[in-house]
Amino acid sequence: MLTLTLIRGLPGSGKSTLAKTIPAVHLEADMYFVNEQGEYQYRAEEIGDAHQWCQQQTDYWLQQGKSVVVSNTFVKQWEMSVYKKLARKHKAKLNIIVCRERYGNIHGVDDEVIERMRKDWQE
Repeated sequence: MLTLTLIRGLPGSGKSTLAKTIPAVHLEADMYFVNEQGEYQYRAEEIGDAHQWCQQQTDYWLQQGKSVVVSNTFVKQWEMSVYKKLARKHKAKLNIIVCRERYGNIHGVDDEVIERMRKDWQE
């Protein structure tokens, strides 16, 4: 069965680690910032492009008949709306998983930013 799994949580909550255990194409907006040498180079001004890329890749892989797992923060409910529409479009089963662990985040997100995201979190 074609499946779209969304993994949401704050930075450092274990989203990417969990996503890698699911047999599906793994996507996240942060992948947009990995260069050809495999180095992560975040550019805040391109975050919108990164999310659009992630959505387009999700659409592409579902269209190819591949299950997809997307691990992004998805702090606000509306941030998942495009993915919910893609699941309906491709008749994929939608799973939403919330990670709540607290590991060190690998992208160096400031503690103040994480705390702001925690305050903005929508169940």
